[in-house]
Amino acid sequence: MKILIAVALLASAAPALAQTVTAPAGTVEGATENGLRIFRGIPYAQPPVGALRWKPPVALPTWNGVREAKRFGQACVQPRERNLGIYTNPPPQMGEDCLTLNVWAPKDAKTLPVLVWIHGGALVSGYSHEQMYDAAKMAGTGMVVVSINYRLGVLGYLAHPELSAESADGTSGNYGLRDQIAALEWVKRNIAAFGGDPANVTIAGESAGGLSVMYLMASPAARGLFAKGIAQSAYMVSTPELKIAAHGTPSAETTGATIATTLGATNLADLRAMDATKLASSALAKGYVPWGTIDGKLLTRQLVDTWDRGEQAPVPLIAGFNAGEVRSMRVLLPPAPADAAAYEATIRASYGDLADAFLALYPATHIGESMLATARDALYGWTSQRLAIGQTAIGQRAYLYLFDHGYPAADENGLHAFHASEIPFVFGSADKTPPMWPKIPDSLVERRLSDAMLGYWTSFAKTGTTIASGQPDWQAYGKGGNYMAFVAKPEPRARLMPGMFALHEAAMCRRRAAGDKPWGFNAGLASPVLAKTAGCK
Repeated sequence: MKILIAVALLASAAPALAQTVTAPAGTVEGATENGLRIFRGIPYAQPPVGALRWKPPVALPTWNGVREAKRFGQACVQPRERNLGIYTNPPPQMGEDCLTLNVWAPKDAKTLPVLVWIHGGALVSGYSHEQMYDAAKMAGTGMVVVSINYRLGVLGYLAHPELSAESADGTSGNYGLRDQIAALEWVKRNIAAFGGDPANVTIAGESAGGLSVMYLMASPAARGLFAKGIAQSAYMVSTPELKIAAHGTPSAETTGATIATTLGATNLADLRAMDATKLASSALAKGYVPWGTIDGKLLTRQLVDTWDRGEQAPVPLIAGFNAGEVRSMRVLLPPAPADAAAYEATIRASYGDLADAFLALYPATHIGESMLATARDALYGWTSQRLAIGQTAIGQRAYLYLFDHGYPAADENGLHAFHASEIPFVFGSADKTPPMWPKIPDSLVERRLSDAMLGYWTSFAKTGTTIASGQPDWQAYGKGGNYMAFVAKPEPRARLMPGMFALHEAAMCRRRAAGDKPWGFNAGLASPVLAKTAGCK
Protein backbone atom coordinates (compact mmCIF):
# COMPACT_ATOMS: atom_id res chain seq x y z
CA MET A 1 0.00 0.00 0.00
CA LYS A 2 2.82 2.43 0.91
CA ILE A 3 4.41 1.77 -2.50
CA LEU A 4 1.14 2.54 -4.29
CA ILE A 5 0.72 5.79 -2.33
CA ALA A 6 4.29 6.81 -3.13
CA VAL A 7 3.76 6.14 -6.84
CA ALA A 8 0.56 8.19 -6.81
CA LEU A 9 2.29 11.10 -5.10
CA LEU A 10 5.15 11.02 -7.59
CA ALA A 11 2.68 10.99 -10.50
CA SER A 12 0.77 14.00 -9.17
CA ALA A 13 4.02 15.96 -8.77
CA ALA A 14 5.53 14.90 -12.09
CA PRO A 15 6.20 17.50 -14.80
CA ALA A 16 4.29 17.49 -18.07
CA LEU A 17 4.86 14.27 -19.97
CA ALA A 18 6.97 14.32 -23.10
CA GLN A 19 5.12 13.91 -26.37
CA THR A 20 6.83 13.13 -29.68
CA VAL A 21 5.40 13.68 -33.16
CA THR A 22 7.09 12.83 -36.44
CA ALA A 23 6.02 15.19 -39.21
CA PRO A 24 7.40 15.80 -42.71
CA ALA A 25 9.42 18.70 -41.24
CA GLY A 26 11.06 16.34 -38.72
CA THR A 27 10.45 14.88 -35.29
CA VAL A 28 9.53 17.24 -32.44
CA GLU A 29 9.15 16.61 -28.75
CA GLY A 30 6.56 18.65 -26.93
CA ALA A 31 4.62 17.99 -23.77
CA THR A 32 1.27 16.65 -22.65
CA GLU A 33 -0.53 19.08 -20.36
CA ASN A 34 -4.10 18.63 -19.11
CA GLY A 35 -5.06 16.32 -21.92
CA LEU A 36 -3.47 18.45 -24.64
CA ARG A 37 -0.29 18.00 -26.62
CA ILE A 38 1.53 21.33 -26.78
CA PHE A 39 4.49 22.05 -29.05
CA ARG A 40 6.24 25.36 -28.61
CA GLY A 41 8.73 27.19 -30.77
CA ILE A 42 8.73 24.95 -33.85
CA PRO A 43 10.70 26.65 -36.66
CA TYR A 44 8.85 26.88 -39.97
CA ALA A 45 11.57 28.67 -41.98
CA GLN A 46 15.24 29.49 -41.76
CA PRO A 47 16.22 32.48 -39.58
CA PRO A 48 16.18 35.62 -41.78
CA VAL A 49 19.56 36.90 -40.54
CA GLY A 50 22.64 38.15 -42.36
CA ALA A 51 22.25 37.69 -46.11
CA LEU A 52 18.67 36.44 -45.54
CA ARG A 53 17.54 39.72 -43.95
CA TRP A 54 14.90 41.18 -46.28
CA LYS A 55 14.63 37.96 -48.26
CA PRO A 56 11.57 35.76 -48.75
CA PRO A 57 11.43 33.03 -46.10
CA VAL A 58 13.43 29.93 -46.97
CA ALA A 59 12.04 26.52 -46.01
CA LEU A 60 14.02 24.47 -43.54
CA PRO A 61 15.36 21.11 -44.70
CA THR A 62 13.98 18.13 -42.80
CA TRP A 63 15.97 17.86 -39.60
CA ASN A 64 17.50 14.69 -38.21
CA GLY A 65 16.92 13.46 -34.70
CA VAL A 66 14.41 14.90 -32.26
CA ARG A 67 13.98 18.66 -31.92
CA GLU A 68 12.76 19.86 -28.54
CA ALA A 69 9.57 21.95 -28.72
CA LYS A 70 8.92 22.73 -25.07
CA ARG A 71 9.85 26.42 -25.00
CA PHE A 72 8.33 29.27 -26.95
CA GLY A 73 10.60 30.80 -29.56
CA GLN A 74 11.81 34.34 -29.24
CA ALA A 75 9.64 37.16 -30.57
CA CYS A 76 10.53 38.89 -33.80
CA VAL A 77 12.58 42.07 -33.36
CA GLN A 78 10.49 45.06 -32.29
CA PRO A 79 11.07 48.39 -30.55
CA ARG A 80 11.28 48.39 -26.79
CA GLU A 81 8.15 49.95 -25.30
CA ARG A 82 8.85 53.29 -23.62
CA ASN A 83 5.37 54.37 -22.57
CA LEU A 84 3.47 52.05 -20.25
CA GLY A 85 -0.16 51.31 -21.08
CA ILE A 86 -2.78 48.60 -21.06
CA TYR A 87 -1.15 46.83 -24.02
CA THR A 88 2.35 46.84 -22.51
CA ASN A 89 3.53 43.24 -22.54
CA PRO A 90 7.14 43.06 -23.77
CA PRO A 91 8.45 39.71 -24.97
CA PRO A 92 10.94 37.92 -22.70
CA GLN A 93 13.30 37.51 -25.64
CA MET A 94 13.44 38.71 -29.22
CA GLY A 95 15.72 38.31 -32.21
CA GLU A 96 15.83 37.76 -35.94
CA ASP A 97 15.74 33.99 -35.44
CA CYS A 98 12.02 34.18 -34.79
CA LEU A 99 10.09 32.35 -37.51
CA THR A 100 8.47 29.82 -35.23
CA LEU A 101 4.98 28.57 -34.46
CA ASN A 102 3.19 26.81 -31.63
CA VAL A 103 0.68 23.96 -31.74
CA TRP A 104 -2.05 22.99 -29.26
CA ALA A 105 -3.81 19.70 -30.02
CA PRO A 106 -6.02 17.27 -28.11
CA LYS A 107 -4.09 14.19 -27.01
CA ASP A 108 -5.80 11.81 -29.45
CA ALA A 109 -6.48 14.32 -32.23
CA LYS A 110 -7.26 12.96 -35.68
CA THR A 111 -8.32 15.09 -38.65
CA LEU A 112 -9.54 17.95 -36.45
CA PRO A 113 -10.23 21.48 -37.71
CA VAL A 114 -7.31 23.90 -37.47
CA LEU A 115 -7.26 27.58 -36.44
CA VAL A 116 -4.13 29.63 -37.20
CA TRP A 117 -3.88 32.76 -35.03
CA ILE A 118 -2.05 35.85 -36.35
CA HIS A 119 -1.19 38.31 -33.58
CA GLY A 120 -1.81 42.04 -33.76
CA GLY A 121 0.43 44.96 -32.91
CA ALA A 122 0.24 47.40 -35.87
CA LEU A 123 2.73 45.19 -37.78
CA VAL A 124 5.29 46.68 -35.38
CA SER A 125 5.04 44.60 -32.21
CA GLY A 126 3.48 41.52 -30.64
CA TYR A 127 4.31 37.83 -30.58
CA SER A 128 2.65 34.46 -30.90
CA HIS A 129 2.87 33.37 -27.28
CA GLU A 130 1.41 36.33 -25.43
CA GLN A 131 -0.42 34.78 -22.50
CA MET A 132 -3.78 36.10 -23.69
CA TYR A 133 -3.39 33.88 -26.78
CA ASP A 134 -3.14 30.72 -24.68
CA ALA A 135 -5.15 28.31 -26.81
CA ALA A 136 -5.67 25.53 -24.27
CA LYS A 137 -9.42 26.13 -23.88
CA MET A 138 -9.90 26.56 -27.61
CA ALA A 139 -8.05 23.35 -28.42
CA GLY A 140 -9.92 21.60 -25.64
CA THR A 141 -13.16 22.00 -27.61
CA GLY A 142 -11.82 19.55 -30.19
CA MET A 143 -9.56 21.38 -32.59
CA VAL A 144 -5.92 22.11 -33.33
CA VAL A 145 -4.72 25.68 -32.77
CA VAL A 146 -1.53 27.17 -34.23
CA SER A 147 -0.09 30.60 -33.39
CA ILE A 148 2.69 32.12 -35.49
CA ASN A 149 5.43 34.74 -35.41
CA TYR A 150 6.22 36.85 -38.47
CA ARG A 151 8.72 39.63 -39.19
CA LEU A 152 7.68 43.07 -38.00
CA GLY A 153 8.32 46.73 -38.65
CA VAL A 154 11.15 47.78 -40.95
CA LEU A 155 12.52 44.22 -40.91
CA GLY A 156 9.22 42.81 -42.09
CA TYR A 157 7.87 45.36 -44.54
CA LEU A 158 10.68 47.53 -45.93
CA ALA A 159 10.58 48.04 -49.69
CA HIS A 160 13.70 49.49 -51.36
CA PRO A 161 14.95 49.82 -54.96
CA GLU A 162 18.03 47.69 -54.21
CA LEU A 163 15.90 44.99 -52.62
CA SER A 164 13.60 44.94 -55.65
CA ALA A 165 16.62 44.77 -58.00
CA GLU A 166 18.12 41.75 -56.23
CA SER A 167 14.85 39.80 -55.96
CA ALA A 168 13.81 37.16 -58.45
CA ASP A 169 10.46 38.82 -59.19
CA GLY A 170 11.56 42.44 -59.06
CA THR A 171 9.62 43.26 -55.91
CA SER A 172 10.36 44.05 -52.28
CA GLY A 173 8.47 44.53 -49.03
CA ASN A 174 5.79 42.17 -47.71
CA TYR A 175 8.34 39.95 -45.94
CA GLY A 176 6.09 39.59 -42.91
CA LEU A 177 3.22 38.61 -45.19
CA ARG A 178 5.49 36.11 -46.95
CA ASP A 179 6.30 34.67 -43.53
CA GLN A 180 2.60 34.19 -42.80
CA ILE A 181 2.18 32.39 -46.11
CA ALA A 182 5.22 30.21 -45.36
CA ALA A 183 3.69 29.32 -41.98
CA LEU A 184 0.43 28.34 -43.69
CA GLU A 185 2.38 26.23 -46.18
CA TRP A 186 4.08 24.52 -43.22
CA VAL A 187 0.67 23.87 -41.69
CA LYS A 188 -0.59 22.37 -44.93
CA ARG A 189 2.39 19.99 -45.12
CA ASN A 190 2.70 19.08 -41.45
CA ILE A 191 -0.44 19.62 -39.43
CA ALA A 192 -1.91 16.18 -40.15
CA ALA A 193 0.88 14.68 -38.04
CA PHE A 194 -0.46 16.67 -35.08
CA GLY A 195 -4.03 15.52 -35.70
CA GLY A 196 -5.19 18.49 -37.77
CA ASP A 197 -7.04 18.56 -41.07
CA PRO A 198 -5.05 20.56 -43.67
CA ALA A 199 -8.23 20.94 -45.71
CA ASN A 200 -10.06 22.69 -42.85
CA VAL A 201 -7.85 25.60 -41.81
CA THR A 202 -9.23 28.90 -40.51
CA ILE A 203 -6.99 31.97 -40.42
CA ALA A 204 -7.82 34.42 -37.64
CA GLY A 205 -6.38 37.61 -36.24
CA GLU A 206 -7.15 40.90 -34.52
CA SER A 207 -6.13 44.45 -35.49
CA ALA A 208 -2.94 44.02 -37.57
CA GLY A 209 -3.77 40.33 -37.43
CA GLY A 210 -7.15 41.16 -38.98
CA LEU A 211 -5.39 43.30 -41.59
CA SER A 212 -3.17 40.30 -42.28
CA VAL A 213 -6.24 38.11 -42.75
CA MET A 214 -7.41 40.54 -45.45
CA TYR A 215 -3.98 40.57 -47.10
CA LEU A 216 -4.01 36.76 -47.15
CA MET A 217 -7.54 36.70 -48.57
CA ALA A 218 -6.39 39.11 -51.29
CA SER A 219 -3.08 37.38 -52.11
CA PRO A 220 -2.99 34.86 -54.97
CA ALA A 221 0.00 33.23 -53.24
CA ALA A 222 -2.15 32.29 -50.23
CA ARG A 223 -5.03 30.82 -52.21
CA GLY A 224 -5.88 27.28 -51.17
CA LEU A 225 -4.01 27.48 -47.86
CA PHE A 226 -7.12 28.17 -45.77
CA ALA A 227 -10.84 27.46 -45.90
CA LYS A 228 -12.27 30.19 -43.63
CA GLY A 229 -11.31 33.53 -42.14
CA ILE A 230 -11.90 35.56 -38.98
CA ALA A 231 -11.04 39.28 -39.07
CA GLN A 232 -11.40 41.01 -35.70
CA SER A 233 -11.06 44.82 -35.76
CA ALA A 234 -9.50 44.83 -39.22
CA TYR A 235 -8.96 48.06 -41.18
CA MET A 236 -9.17 48.26 -44.98
CA VAL A 237 -7.04 51.37 -45.37
CA SER A 238 -5.21 52.45 -48.52
CA THR A 239 -1.86 50.73 -49.05
CA PRO A 240 1.37 51.99 -50.67
CA GLU A 241 2.17 50.92 -54.22
CA LEU A 242 5.65 49.54 -54.88
CA LYS A 243 6.93 51.97 -57.53
CA ILE A 244 4.43 54.77 -57.94
CA ALA A 245 2.96 57.38 -55.64
CA ALA A 246 -0.77 56.81 -55.23
CA HIS A 247 -3.62 57.93 -53.00
CA GLY A 248 -1.52 60.60 -51.33
CA THR A 249 1.25 58.18 -50.36
CA PRO A 250 4.79 57.96 -51.79
CA SER A 251 5.78 54.70 -53.42
CA ALA A 252 6.94 52.01 -51.00
CA GLU A 253 10.39 52.06 -52.60
CA THR A 254 10.65 55.83 -52.16
CA THR A 255 9.68 55.52 -48.51
CA GLY A 256 12.25 52.78 -48.04
CA ALA A 257 15.03 54.76 -49.72
CA THR A 258 14.15 57.81 -47.64
CA ILE A 259 14.22 55.96 -44.32
CA ALA A 260 17.51 54.29 -45.25
CA THR A 261 19.09 57.68 -45.88
CA THR A 262 17.61 59.05 -42.67
CA LEU A 263 19.19 56.17 -40.78
CA GLY A 264 22.59 56.92 -42.29
CA ALA A 265 22.71 53.98 -44.71
CA THR A 266 24.21 54.65 -48.14
CA ASN A 267 23.32 51.23 -49.52
CA LEU A 268 21.70 47.90 -48.74
CA ALA A 269 24.89 46.50 -47.27
CA ASP A 270 24.85 49.26 -44.66
CA LEU A 271 21.28 48.40 -43.72
CA ARG A 272 22.08 44.70 -43.38
CA ALA A 273 25.04 45.51 -41.17
CA MET A 274 22.95 47.46 -38.66
CA ASP A 275 21.98 45.96 -35.35
CA ALA A 276 18.43 44.64 -35.75
CA THR A 277 17.02 45.99 -32.49
CA LYS A 278 18.52 49.43 -33.00
CA LEU A 279 17.28 49.43 -36.60
CA ALA A 280 13.71 48.59 -35.58
CA SER A 281 13.61 51.29 -32.90
CA SER A 282 15.34 53.96 -34.98
CA ALA A 283 13.14 53.42 -38.04
CA LEU A 284 9.97 53.76 -35.98
CA ALA A 285 11.32 56.85 -34.24
CA LYS A 286 12.11 58.40 -37.64
CA GLY A 287 8.54 57.86 -38.81
CA TYR A 288 8.67 54.55 -40.68
CA VAL A 289 5.23 52.88 -40.58
CA PRO A 290 4.98 49.31 -41.91
CA TRP A 291 2.28 48.37 -44.42
CA GLY A 292 1.78 45.74 -47.03
CA THR A 293 2.91 46.81 -50.50
CA ILE A 294 0.88 46.61 -53.70
CA ASP A 295 3.59 44.86 -55.71
CA GLY A 296 1.56 43.22 -58.49
CA LYS A 297 2.58 39.77 -57.25
CA LEU A 298 1.72 39.14 -53.62
CA LEU A 299 -0.83 41.97 -53.47
CA THR A 300 -2.17 42.85 -56.88
CA ARG A 301 -4.35 45.89 -56.11
CA GLN A 302 -5.84 47.95 -53.29
CA LEU A 303 -7.93 45.86 -50.91
CA VAL A 304 -11.09 47.83 -51.68
CA ASP A 305 -10.57 47.09 -55.39
CA THR A 306 -9.98 43.40 -54.75
CA TRP A 307 -13.25 43.16 -52.84
CA ASP A 308 -15.13 45.28 -55.38
CA ARG A 309 -14.03 42.90 -58.14
CA GLY A 310 -14.91 39.83 -56.06
CA GLU A 311 -11.33 38.56 -56.33
CA GLN A 312 -10.82 37.84 -52.63
CA ALA A 313 -10.68 34.28 -51.35
CA PRO A 314 -14.17 32.74 -51.64
CA VAL A 315 -14.42 31.57 -48.03
CA PRO A 316 -16.86 32.00 -45.13
CA LEU A 317 -15.88 34.85 -42.82
CA ILE A 318 -16.47 36.30 -39.35
CA ALA A 319 -15.81 40.03 -39.19
CA GLY A 320 -16.52 42.56 -36.48
CA PHE A 321 -15.34 45.35 -34.24
CA ASN A 322 -15.66 46.81 -30.76
CA ALA A 323 -17.88 49.67 -29.65
CA GLY A 324 -15.03 51.46 -27.87
CA GLU A 325 -12.18 50.71 -30.27
CA VAL A 326 -10.47 54.09 -30.00
CA ARG A 327 -11.01 54.72 -26.29
CA SER A 328 -7.68 53.04 -25.62
CA MET A 329 -5.96 54.60 -28.66
CA ARG A 330 -6.78 58.30 -28.46
CA VAL A 331 -3.50 59.06 -30.21
CA LEU A 332 -5.45 58.34 -33.40
CA LEU A 333 -7.68 61.36 -32.81
CA PRO A 334 -7.00 64.82 -34.26
CA PRO A 335 -6.99 67.86 -31.93
CA ALA A 336 -10.44 68.77 -30.65
CA PRO A 337 -11.98 72.02 -31.93
CA ALA A 338 -12.67 74.98 -29.66
CA ASP A 339 -16.44 74.51 -29.66
CA ALA A 340 -19.44 73.04 -31.46
CA ALA A 341 -19.51 75.83 -34.05
CA ALA A 342 -15.88 75.17 -35.02
CA TYR A 343 -16.56 71.44 -35.17
CA GLU A 344 -19.53 71.85 -37.50
CA ALA A 345 -17.72 74.38 -39.69
CA THR A 346 -14.78 72.03 -40.18
CA ILE A 347 -17.03 69.11 -41.05
CA ARG A 348 -19.06 71.14 -43.54
CA ALA A 349 -15.91 72.43 -45.22
CA SER A 350 -14.52 68.90 -45.63
CA TYR A 351 -17.62 66.79 -46.27
CA GLY A 352 -19.69 69.24 -48.35
CA ASP A 353 -22.91 67.59 -49.45
CA LEU A 354 -22.14 64.66 -47.12
CA ALA A 355 -21.94 66.91 -44.07
CA ASP A 356 -25.59 66.58 -43.02
CA ALA A 357 -25.30 62.79 -43.02
CA PHE A 358 -22.03 63.04 -41.09
CA LEU A 359 -23.42 65.40 -38.43
CA ALA A 360 -26.51 63.25 -37.96
CA LEU A 361 -24.21 60.34 -37.00
CA TYR A 362 -21.53 62.34 -35.18
CA PRO A 363 -23.22 65.49 -33.84
CA ALA A 364 -21.51 68.64 -32.63
CA THR A 365 -23.44 68.41 -29.37
CA HIS A 366 -21.17 65.58 -28.18
CA ILE A 367 -17.79 66.38 -29.72
CA GLY A 368 -15.69 63.98 -27.66
CA GLU A 369 -17.94 60.98 -28.25
CA SER A 370 -18.45 61.94 -31.88
CA MET A 371 -14.69 62.02 -32.48
CA LEU A 372 -14.27 58.58 -30.91
CA ALA A 373 -17.13 57.15 -32.96
CA THR A 374 -15.87 58.70 -36.19
CA ALA A 375 -12.42 57.14 -35.87
CA ARG A 376 -13.94 53.81 -34.83
CA ASP A 377 -16.31 53.67 -37.76
CA ALA A 378 -13.97 54.96 -40.46
CA LEU A 379 -11.38 52.34 -39.54
CA TYR A 380 -13.16 49.34 -38.08
CA GLY A 381 -16.94 49.59 -38.45
CA TRP A 382 -16.91 50.39 -42.16
CA THR A 383 -14.29 47.68 -42.80
CA SER A 384 -16.21 45.00 -40.92
CA GLN A 385 -19.46 45.70 -42.74
CA ARG A 386 -17.64 45.95 -46.08
CA LEU A 387 -16.15 42.51 -45.50
CA ALA A 388 -19.57 41.06 -44.68
CA ILE A 389 -21.12 42.66 -47.75
CA GLY A 390 -18.25 41.51 -49.96
CA GLN A 391 -18.33 37.87 -48.91
CA THR A 392 -22.13 37.79 -49.18
CA ALA A 393 -21.89 39.18 -52.72
CA ILE A 394 -19.73 36.26 -53.87
CA GLY A 395 -22.04 33.69 -52.33
CA GLN A 396 -20.17 33.05 -49.08
CA ARG A 397 -21.55 33.12 -45.55
CA ALA A 398 -20.43 36.16 -43.58
CA TYR A 399 -21.07 36.72 -39.89
CA LEU A 400 -20.88 40.28 -38.59
CA TYR A 401 -20.52 41.20 -34.91
CA LEU A 402 -20.29 44.20 -32.60
CA PHE A 403 -18.54 43.67 -29.26
CA ASP A 404 -20.20 46.13 -26.86
CA HIS A 405 -19.44 44.54 -23.52
CA GLY A 406 -18.16 46.52 -20.58
CA TYR A 407 -17.10 45.55 -17.08
CA PRO A 408 -16.28 47.72 -14.03
CA ALA A 409 -12.48 48.03 -14.33
CA ALA A 410 -12.78 49.05 -17.98
CA ASP A 411 -15.86 51.24 -17.80
CA GLU A 412 -14.66 53.16 -14.75
CA ASN A 413 -11.57 54.17 -16.72
CA GLY A 414 -13.47 55.24 -19.84
CA LEU A 415 -12.49 52.07 -21.71
CA HIS A 416 -15.84 50.46 -22.45
CA ALA A 417 -15.36 47.72 -25.09
CA PHE A 418 -11.87 48.98 -25.96
CA HIS A 419 -9.66 47.77 -28.82
CA ALA A 420 -8.75 44.08 -28.38
CA SER A 421 -10.93 43.65 -25.30
CA GLU A 422 -12.83 40.83 -27.01
CA ILE A 423 -9.71 38.63 -27.28
CA PRO A 424 -9.72 37.11 -23.77
CA PHE A 425 -13.42 36.32 -24.20
CA VAL A 426 -12.73 34.49 -27.46
CA PHE A 427 -9.79 32.51 -26.05
CA GLY A 428 -11.23 31.98 -22.58
CA SER A 429 -8.12 33.64 -21.17
CA ALA A 430 -9.56 36.32 -18.88
CA ASP A 431 -6.96 35.44 -16.23
CA LYS A 432 -4.05 35.84 -18.65
CA THR A 433 -4.28 39.48 -19.76
CA PRO A 434 -1.30 41.90 -19.74
CA PRO A 435 -0.27 43.43 -16.39
CA MET A 436 -1.98 46.82 -16.88
CA TRP A 437 -5.07 45.49 -18.67
CA PRO A 438 -8.34 46.36 -16.87
CA LYS A 439 -8.96 43.26 -14.78
CA ILE A 440 -11.85 41.12 -15.96
CA PRO A 441 -13.96 39.95 -12.99
CA ASP A 442 -14.45 36.25 -12.42
CA SER A 443 -18.23 36.59 -12.56
CA LEU A 444 -20.98 34.44 -13.97
CA VAL A 445 -21.74 37.08 -16.63
CA GLU A 446 -18.14 37.15 -17.87
CA ARG A 447 -17.78 33.37 -17.87
CA ARG A 448 -21.03 32.86 -19.76
CA LEU A 449 -20.16 35.50 -22.35
CA SER A 450 -16.72 34.00 -22.85
CA ASP A 451 -18.19 30.50 -23.19
CA ALA A 452 -20.62 31.82 -25.79
CA MET A 453 -17.97 33.61 -27.85
CA LEU A 454 -15.56 30.69 -27.62
CA GLY A 455 -18.43 28.45 -28.73
CA TYR A 456 -19.33 30.59 -31.75
CA TRP A 457 -15.71 30.98 -32.86
CA THR A 458 -14.83 27.29 -32.57
CA SER A 459 -18.09 26.24 -34.20
CA PHE A 460 -17.22 28.45 -37.15
CA ALA A 461 -13.70 27.02 -37.38
CA LYS A 462 -15.11 23.51 -37.33
CA THR A 463 -18.07 23.82 -39.69
CA GLY A 464 -18.26 27.35 -41.12
CA THR A 465 -21.43 28.03 -39.12
CA THR A 466 -21.82 29.88 -35.82
CA ILE A 467 -23.55 27.82 -33.15
CA ALA A 468 -22.98 28.03 -29.40
CA SER A 469 -24.66 25.76 -26.87
CA GLY A 470 -27.64 27.41 -25.21
CA GLN A 471 -27.15 30.64 -27.16
CA PRO A 472 -29.25 32.34 -29.86
CA ASP A 473 -28.65 31.62 -33.52
CA TRP A 474 -26.12 33.92 -35.14
CA GLN A 475 -27.58 34.49 -38.58
CA ALA A 476 -25.36 35.17 -41.59
CA TYR A 477 -25.29 38.81 -42.70
CA GLY A 478 -27.37 38.08 -45.81
CA LYS A 479 -29.91 40.46 -47.30
CA GLY A 480 -31.23 41.42 -43.87
CA GLY A 481 -27.93 42.85 -42.61
CA ASN A 482 -27.91 40.51 -39.60
CA TYR A 483 -25.28 40.79 -36.89
CA MET A 484 -24.61 39.64 -33.35
CA ALA A 485 -24.14 42.17 -30.56
CA PHE A 486 -22.06 40.87 -27.66
CA VAL A 487 -23.18 42.89 -24.65
CA ALA A 488 -23.87 41.20 -21.29
CA LYS A 489 -24.87 38.26 -23.48
CA PRO A 490 -25.20 37.61 -27.22
CA GLU A 491 -28.10 39.51 -28.81
CA PRO A 492 -29.06 38.96 -32.47
CA ARG A 493 -29.77 42.22 -34.27
CA ALA A 494 -30.06 43.63 -37.78
CA ARG A 495 -29.10 46.83 -39.64
CA LEU A 496 -25.94 47.87 -37.86
CA MET A 497 -25.70 51.62 -37.20
CA PRO A 498 -27.92 52.85 -40.07
CA GLY A 499 -26.14 55.31 -42.32
CA MET A 500 -22.64 54.56 -41.00
CA PHE A 501 -21.47 52.31 -43.80
CA ALA A 502 -22.98 54.43 -46.58
CA LEU A 503 -21.25 57.59 -45.33
CA HIS A 504 -17.77 56.10 -45.02
CA GLU A 505 -18.15 54.16 -48.26
CA ALA A 506 -19.00 57.40 -50.07
CA ALA A 507 -16.01 59.15 -48.50
CA MET A 508 -13.67 56.31 -49.52
CA CYS A 509 -15.09 56.28 -53.04
CA ARG A 510 -14.42 59.99 -53.50
CA ARG A 511 -10.87 59.70 -52.19
CA ARG A 512 -10.12 56.71 -54.37
CA ALA A 513 -11.50 58.49 -57.43
CA ALA A 514 -9.42 61.59 -56.71
CA GLY A 515 -6.30 59.42 -56.62
CA ASP A 516 -4.34 61.70 -54.30
CA LYS A 517 -6.03 61.08 -50.96
CA PRO A 518 -5.61 58.14 -48.56
CA TRP A 519 -8.54 56.69 -46.64
CA GLY A 520 -8.90 55.25 -43.19
CA PHE A 521 -7.11 57.23 -40.48
CA ASN A 522 -7.89 60.75 -41.71
CA ALA A 523 -11.65 60.96 -41.19
CA GLY A 524 -13.89 63.51 -39.54
CA LEU A 525 -12.00 66.58 -38.37
CA ALA A 526 -8.85 65.24 -40.10
CA SER A 527 -10.56 64.66 -43.44
CA PRO A 528 -9.46 66.33 -46.67
CA VAL A 529 -12.07 68.08 -48.77
CA LEU A 530 -14.32 65.47 -50.38
CA ALA A 531 -15.52 66.86 -53.68
CA LYS A 532 -18.41 65.31 -55.58
CA THR A 533 -17.10 62.65 -57.95
CA ALA A 534 -18.78 60.84 -60.80
CA GLY A 535 -19.68 57.30 -59.82
CA CYS A 536 -19.67 58.04 -56.07
CA LYS A 537 -22.57 59.00 -53.84
